[in-house]
Amino acid sequence: MAKQKRRFNRIKIVLIEKEKTNIWLAETMGVSKAAVSKWCTNDNQPTVESLFKIAEVLGVEVCELLVTGKK
Repeated sequence: MAKQKRRFNRIKIVLIEKEKTNIWLAETMGVSKAAVSKWCTNDNQPTVESLFKIAEVLGVEVCELLVTGKK
């Protein structure tokens, strides 16, 4: 059986925790709403540069966008 794609990733979770929207992130970063949507649903991944910018905008460390913290 093929591994099912996770619907949401850490970027989406952090947005929810920070009470921010995809639209807010897109406007703040100067990227399209579609790009942010694809990042949040794992249809596409941000570049390393974009990942650092996302972390900066959300006020978190990059590792928080990459690791769930579950053991």
